[in-house]
Amino acid sequence: MSNRAYHELMAIRGGLSTVRSLIALLAVLSTLALTVAPVAAATSAMERLAGPAKPGDLHVMTFNLRYGSTATPNSWAQRRPVMRNLLATERPDLIGIQEGLSEQLSDIVGDLDDAYGYVGKGRLGGTRGEFSAILYRKERLTPQAYGNFWLSNTPAIPGSETWGGWSVRMVTWGRFLDRTTGKQFYAVNTHLDNASEYARFRAAMLIRHRIKAMGPIVLTGDFNSPARLGGHVYDVLVARAGLRDSWMTAQERGPAYGTFHGYRPLVSGGPRIDWVLTSADVVVTAALINTYRRGSQFPSDHLPVQVRVRLP
Repeated sequence: MSNRAYHELMAIRGGLSTVRSLIALLAVLSTLALTVAPVAAATSAMERLAGPAKPGDLHVMTFNLRYGSTATPNSWAQRRPVMRNLLATERPDLIGIQEGLSEQLSDIVGDLDDAYGYVGKGRLGGTRGEFSAILYRKERLTPQAYGNFWLSNTPAIPGSETWGGWSVRMVTWGRFLDRTTGKQFYAVNTHLDNASEYARFRAAMLIRHRIKAMGPIVLTGDFNSPARLGGHVYDVLVARAGLRDSWMTAQERGPAYGTFHGYRPLVSGGPRIDWVLTSADVVVTAALINTYRRGSQFPSDHLPVQVRVRLP
């Protein structure tokens, strides 16, 4: 091989080596960029509907979590990461939950980096049975007082049931200080009986009596009764107690769905059995029924209902 040919070959090899080095460097830089680049936060459904929250807006959710069964499909282990994604994205200030077990509440608080606390007891007393707990975002809300009562003729007795319902039912309530605005309000949360209309009616009457002295108030719950005039529970709490249905009074609202889906296809315009009611002095700026799922997995057999409110 001539000297000229040899030098040309070396130049080609050198060029190839340089190209390979550049490719390798770009690959490393690409990996680093993927590693350190910030992950864009998902936009919440509430923000997509109503835009960014204003300082005085309070974001409230009611959500039947579906108790923490190990049975598949839709076990708690399968639903838990989907629940975490939903709540971490929406970041409600206050959540009235139904059916949550003590272990589920601990999981949720841990999954959300201890940003939430909660008040409430299990419906059999202490940590036993399902909760109607109230979760609150600790950086904004501080509980000033809280308590529980049971939906029966003996409301002070944990686990009591006297109206022929399918199971024990209860109410958890709290008076909260909103440190953003300096205002106080009452949050009341419940889960009415699924089988007995009489038990639901008597429960609504007791709730109406107990909340008379509270205000302003936000009442969340799975009422197991459609939100419409003519329904016994709705009439007691809305027509007679003077509370407002946030879905009807909201300045903006998303599409309507039946809030219990049972892991079946969603029903547009179906019955709303999960409600957020407010006293007349609370302004509701937005309301939505959140249909979030990951793939085919829903976080619960209910859809959460979310509202933005402004306290008087």
